[in-house]
Amino acid sequence: MAKKKEVKLEKIELEYIFRASPAILYQFFTTPSCLIRWYCDEVDITGDKYTYSWDGYPEEATLLEDVENERLRFKWDEGTEGAYFEMRMSKSPVTSETILEITDHAEAHEVAEQKLMWESQIKQLRQETGG
Repeated sequence: MAKKKEVKLEKIELEYIFRASPAILYQFFTTPSCLIRWYCDEVDITGDKYTYSWDGYPEEATLLEDVENERLRFKWDEGTEGAYFEMRMSKSPVTSETILEITDHAEAHEVAEQKLMWESQIKQLRQETGG
């Protein structure tokens, strides 16, 4: 029996400042009509299962944590053990702007590409939420 190859993932942590409130951002992470405006081509949400589609290719994620207007954590169903992606929202006590923190995981050779993907997605999210 062949031994399954262990994949070493690197943690990616990104931070963005938004004018939109945590409640608005939360809607853009959990509502199909909002998700398709910035993140994917299609999405189906059934319970804690999110099926995202890009160019006709679906990928399933399971919602692990959901704290309304504060945090969402997902695990890709076909993902590496221990890997997740998370969106955290909080208000800056100084500026009252919303701080969006994204945590993701990728193989070392994919980190730069994954960061660029998030930059592109966040740019679109910023346009959809008014900044």
